[in-house]
Amino acid sequence: MKKSDPLTIDMFEDLPPPPVTEDGGLACRIEIAHVMSNAMKGQDRYEIACRMSRLTGRNVSKARLDQMSAESAEHHTPPFDWAIAFDIATGTNALAEFHARKVGARMVFGKEALDAKLGQLMRIKEENEKHIKALKKAMGERDD
Repeated sequence: MKKSDPLTIDMFEDLPPPPVTEDGGLACRIEIAHVMSNAMKGQDRYEIACRMSRLTGRNVSKARLDQMSAESAEHHTPPFDWAIAFDIATGTNALAEFHARKVGARMVFGKEALDAKLGQLMRIKEENEKHIKALKKAMGERDD
């Protein structure tokens, strides 16, 4: 199937790695810190912390945000609800995409998701048309 437009990303172009299954393979706190730090580049950390606080209904301080994004802060990984709030507050999908890679998936958002669904429905339509053609042939009808 052709892409619906030249700006749509091919979700199968860059397939995800297999899920992490080896012992210790999810000891990835330092990777999480890097993902968070990169996502916040050029943004005001006080504002991110404030947005996260509003979204979670819990106090997320800039200091705590700094700890979660610091390689050296060994025991500061964001809780899951904070990770979701972080992505929303930064306007990124950084932690969601990181999570997806670790479980062997790839996330699609917005138009990409609609394009993937359209492709799926087009494949189903083509399969159904083949079945209809075969049934008509078995019934002795002409295929017009």
